Amino acid sequence: MPARRTRTALAIGAVALAAVTTAVAIGSGTASAASTLGASAAEHGRYFGTAIAAGRLNDGTYTTIAGREFNMVTPENEMKWDATEPSQGNFQYGSADQIVNFATSRGMRVRGHALAWHAQQPSWAQGMSGTALRNAMLNHITQVATHFRGKIHSWDVVNEAFADGGSGGRRDSNLQRTGNDWIEAAFRAARAADPNAKLCYNDYNTDNWNDAKTQGVYRMVQDFKSRGVPIDCVGLQSHFTGGSDYPSNYRTTLSSFAALGVDVQITELDIRNANATAYANTVRDCYAVPRCNGITVWGVRDSDSWRSNESPLLFDGSGNKKQAYNSVLSALNEGTPTSPQPTTPGPSNPPSSPPPGGSGCTASIVPGTVWGDRYNTTVNVSGSTNWIVTVSLTSPQRMSSSWGANFTWPDAYTATVRPNGSGNSFGFTTMFNGNSSARPSVTCRTS
Repeated sequence: MPARRTRTALAIGAVALAAVTTAVAIGSGTASAASTLGASAAEHGRYFGTAIAAGRLNDGTYTTIAGREFNMVTPENEMKWDATEPSQGNFQYGSADQIVNFATSRGMRVRGHALAWHAQQPSWAQGMSGTALRNAMLNHITQVATHFRGKIHSWDVVNEAFADGGSGGRRDSNLQRTGNDWIEAAFRAARAADPNAKLCYNDYNTDNWNDAKTQGVYRMVQDFKSRGVPIDCVGLQSHFTGGSDYPSNYRTTLSSFAALGVDVQITELDIRNANATAYANTVRDCYAVPRCNGITVWGVRDSDSWRSNESPLLFDGSGNKKQAYNSVLSALNEGTPTSPQPTTPGPSNPPSSPPPGGSGCTASIVPGTVWGDRYNTTVNVSGSTNWIVTVSLTSPQRMSSSWGANFTWPDAYTATVRPNGSGNSFGFTTMFNGNSSARPSVTCRTS
């Protein structure tokens, strides 16, 4: 992961669902091409995200592009150890909360980045070792993950713990010196603190399947899965230095990790000079692996990138779309949408009552923010904590993201919602797709 403006480019060889301008319109069984990155990824059951810095949220061009194009957000530095616990036991979440609020108010999801890392530790942690450091790390993970519980799609629990070079072994760090089980301990602490978030290991230079570092991470994940250590995903940063080092076996790497029973996420993608072919190939490789569920580019515009002199992103410094953007959008639109068209659309009226005959619970709709292309809805449930709510949409509207509960989709216009421990309230974002008048209906029954 890029550090705070000071990290130089390594020899690196080393993307729910939400705020988008135009989603697919379905008619006669054929989906039209989506016109934004997040909308297209959402139609294929994935996300396309970006890294966001709190200090740029007052830049109108920046926020317009981010809100229009992406449906996942990763804070660049605002959730790291030095930012969230500058002195021991003193937790500060202001900047991180600002980014989370920016995302959720626009129906976007959030990747948490990162709970444990050898870099960007506060000075007080850098001076620790042994049991004291291990306990401080575990407390930090517990406190931060608990603060954001229910708001995070995926956590980068541990970041960059493997060494570069040919050994395939762990990086020497103060955390590694607390004991070889420190990564496992970190994942177990994160699961206890935020049980419904996906827990990821994230690293760079793990793109080429033949590299020793890739194999080392693979062996760790294989071991964790065999012993029941709670790991759900592997993040490949994929900071490519150009089209030439996009590896021809990248798809093999993705599929090999996925075969272990974990999701794969491309977490920090940027490519020197924004090579359009390498960008498109990366998307196609992700789409070819069902468990590759998201891509995040590391920044909005070239001027926002930690590699700004290499022009590695999809928008130039003025916010204009580059050829790489067109290449990525075309690749995103190539596949078949994951949700089939239902034979009967859902009802268009939004009653706030239980189904006939009484069900032991009531679901009430609270209308939320409305944008030009989408709107938010909150649903409050009363009468029971063991509830199942059915949300029905009207064609061609489509749900693009959700939060606060567990959602499943029997078809494209119906969601079955169950509590996830976050309470009796949940929300979702719906794309108009040309129908700006209809609103959801809800019914509730006890489980």
